[in-house]
Amino acid sequence: MRPERRVIAAADAPAVSVVIPVYNEAAGLDTLHARLAAVLDALDRRAEVIFVDDGSVDGSLAALRAIQRCDPRVTVVALARNAGQHAAVLAGFAHARGEVVVTLDADLQNPPEEIPRLVATIDAGHDVVGTWRENRSDPAARRLVSAAISRLISASVGVPIRDCGSMLRAYRRDVVEHVVRTAERAPFIPVLAASVAQAPVDIPASHAPRLTGRSRYSLLRFLRLGFDVMTGFSMVPIQLVSLVGIGVALAGMGFGGFLFVRRLIVGPESEGVFTLFAILFVFLGFLIFAVGLVGEYVGRIYLEVRGRPSYLVRAVYRAGDEEPCASS
Repeated sequence: MRPERRVIAAADAPAVSVVIPVYNEAAGLDTLHARLAAVLDALDRRAEVIFVDDGSVDGSLAALRAIQRCDPRVTVVALARNAGQHAAVLAGFAHARGEVVVTLDADLQNPPEEIPRLVATIDAGHDVVGTWRENRSDPAARRLVSAAISRLISASVGVPIRDCGSMLRAYRRDVVEHVVRTAERAPFIPVLAASVAQAPVDIPASHAPRLTGRSRYSLLRFLRLGFDVMTGFSMVPIQLVSLVGIGVALAGMGFGGFLFVRRLIVGPESEGVFTLFAILFVFLGFLIFAVGLVGEYVGRIYLEVRGRPSYLVRAVYRAGDEEPCASS
């Protein structure tokens, strides 16, 4: 049986936790920390920062360790291997102690200066605050694909999320604890949190060009993400396939009846053979897609039955620790 993940809490816990997944972002980490530290210094409550190194290979962990030694608010969680952005956020949730938990990307496209607005919105009575990227600094094709996938995910899972790709979000602690307890294999944090929230809201947030490197979300990865979320949170895709299958079967029977009647009236003919082949290929393509979709659901069942964790923590570095803390 899979052990239950627990969110770490303490009597002297900070009021705000900022969770930042990091993968090969060494070049921009010092700039990120400088801007984030200025924001937290001006915040009217105690805060902590949880950097989660997601198996980086470019020296990001060393840079994070240097930051952690200079700032007692910083904790570094080092994963044993690359687990993906949302699994890294989940690892950060498990080590965050704040009553409000804010997630932020490490590439500075989501400005840290937006954090006070998110915290104020939580204070206003909301338990989940999402953001949509205003004046988004990305190519037009990328924006169109992202918007289409966001609408498709929202329609499939029944959770209204305007911008599924924005990681700048804030959550109350009870929502975080629920996410940590119920997160499945390949979790998608925004949808999972919004599905348990009682008073979610989306607000606009500024968006900046990427300072260093390039995004790792290609078109194929966007499509895979959308497919993962739809099959991970909803039965709608496979139900639609079943309905389309019924429609295709009825259309096939109707077309067969039409050809039979035509043969009786017109007689044998071969001119329509290529049309029949085209229709056959369409039906065959749909059948292959349906088998693949069923296989996706079966694969998810297999992964859940195996019970392997979505991430493995190698070490946790906290203020005052001379050696990395042993991780449970």
